Amino acid sequence: MAKNTSGLRFQPSGGVRAAPIPVGKKQKLVIERLANDGRGIAFLEGRTWFVSGALPGEQVEARVLAARSQVVEARSERILSASPERRLEPCAHARTCGGCSVQHLAHADQLALKQRMLSEQFSRLGDLQPDEWAPPLVGPEFGYRRRARIAVRWDVKHKRLDVGFRAAASQDIVAISDCPVLVQPLQPILRALPALLRALEPPQAIGHVELFHGSASAVLVRHTSALGETDLARLQAFCVAHAAQLWLHGIGEPQPYDPAHALSYRLDAWDVQLAYRPGDFVQVNAQVNAAMVAQALDWLAPQADERVLDLFCGLGNFALPLARRTREVVAVEGVQAMVERAAHNAASNGIGNLHFFRADLSNPLTETGWAQGGFAAVLLDPPRDGALQVVRQIGTLGAKRLVYVSCNPATLARDSVELLAQGYRLAKAGILDMFPQTAHVEAMALFVRP
Repeated sequence: MAKNTSGLRFQPSGGVRAAPIPVGKKQKLVIERLANDGRGIAFLEGRTWFVSGALPGEQVEARVLAARSQVVEARSERILSASPERRLEPCAHARTCGGCSVQHLAHADQLALKQRMLSEQFSRLGDLQPDEWAPPLVGPEFGYRRRARIAVRWDVKHKRLDVGFRAAASQDIVAISDCPVLVQPLQPILRALPALLRALEPPQAIGHVELFHGSASAVLVRHTSALGETDLARLQAFCVAHAAQLWLHGIGEPQPYDPAHALSYRLDAWDVQLAYRPGDFVQVNAQVNAAMVAQALDWLAPQADERVLDLFCGLGNFALPLARRTREVVAVEGVQAMVERAAHNAASNGIGNLHFFRADLSNPLTETGWAQGGFAAVLLDPPRDGALQVVRQIGTLGAKRLVYVSCNPATLARDSVELLAQGYRLAKAGILDMFPQTAHVEAMALFVRP
């Protein structure tokens, strides 16, 4: 469309255009209800306000973060009249840090919010409801996070290194002394890390730092220029003092400082150990991950003589336990490096009835050799954009049972409509509380076909 160069301005059909709201403006609001992402919703002068940190029934003073057309995004800065459902946030940084968005809600209310979000997505996109709602799969409310990314930035104006977590709706960095959601072995590392990084020469070389905990703790340092021997010695001494591995990420893939070091986590119920490297996808919540695998196998009910398919298999988080329960498992992943690591995990655990393949799952399944012969059951654990291309072809595989693990209720609901069109029934569904203190929803659904 050609640009309008006449200099004329046209008013919207509804009358005079409303004056823009500047970022930073403070506004008193009455919150009417909660959005699905946990923000409070208020209405004022024809605009809809989404206010983080606010609850229904509250009167708040909010600061504008962004405004476009009739929608305003804001953050509550003062609670003028509090809801009886509000609790004092356990973390002193909860109102500024961008990590935990619903700490002001009791854990039971957080679960109710997530359950409502999943149910509304099913209703909105397909007028669906499962035959049975499973109870929420939960773990510890705090001390669950075994992986964290620490932001690092050199402040040119003040000539200092800022270390912490990203602020909510901002690129600012909030200095964090304690993080209640982090697993305990990583807490002392987090507290001592800023002083270590500021002692490096020069500290500007650090891009970010990642912390991991599994069979061992690890510190990954992303550096944008070569580190000197003195700095490497400081980093290694720090990691030794905290019983952690040191990993370095410059050009190429992350590498351990000591070539003998490796990272892994266990799934004790199936006696398997899964090796991984920084950058690989690993669920951050160990307890809920183990419970999720157990529930997926329980719902899928693989039999000893069956052939089962695991799509988007990653490192083998589901595939290895499945192989302990059934005759054969075929596991498929789109990233070749993950396929190789998953195959290594199967071999190192002595599992011989598990076969891994790399495939673009947007292509027809019937053209792949591994799909020939059909499957009794299928498990999917796709990324946030779902698995629409795959589920459109699921009917060709002959599976009577299908478990779909999702990190996005919207794409799960969309894909569910397609599965129902192929003759499946939504037998069971429920939420997985993988990220307590946030509004992020993970879910699991069981589909069956007569």
